Amino acid sequence: MVKKLFINRGLSLIKEYYPEYDEKTIDRIRYGIEAVYLTFTKIIVIFGIAFFMGIFRESIILLLLFNVLRTTGFGLHASKSWMCLAASSLIFLCCPLLCMYITIPRYIIILLEIVLLINLYLYAPSDTVKRPLKNKKKRLIYKVLTCITGGVYLLLSVILDNGFLINSLLFAMMIETGLIHPLTYKIFNLPYRNRIRYVIGTV
Repeated sequence: MVKKLFINRGLSLIKEYYPEYDEKTIDRIRYGIEAVYLTFTKIIVIFGIAFFMGIFRESIILLLLFNVLRTTGFGLHASKSWMCLAASSLIFLCCPLLCMYITIPRYIIILLEIVLLINLYLYAPSDTVKRPLKNKKKRLIYKVLTCITGGVYLLLSVILDNGFLINSLLFAMMIETGLIHPLTYKIFNLPYRNRIRYVIGTV
């Protein structure tokens, strides 16, 4: 009920200020408003639980590090909102705890991040059915930016002296690599390289 009210109110404002928008444009905006609502509500739930678990700051740090990679590397999305909430909760509540308490030898972390960086180079950016990355130039830019970010994370893992941050950099790369890897798409029976379904052009 709240979700429907939020979306309808947002669309009413859009139609009021931009009456020239056609139905196709309105549908895109509706999708965007729904995405904002779902993201906002999930963040409230996850960070609310994180606060009571005493890992609020750690969850935010991991989420930020992951989102920097996610912004250019993209990757699969859950087909259902509740699945996304469950997966996000599992990742951003359990992984910060692991980052806080596990100890991984520095050389192992470096080796793992080199492997992950190679995977980022091979598979980023990775698209979805709803957002196929059709433009070749943009794909190249996203790939370069993702690899640069991964390279910075690797460098930080070498020079930092904070166990939690080093682990968080590793986990952020692991999560993003998992979301863009073709094996993950295959496991969840989701179409991979969705751009080939379309004529190469401008997104």
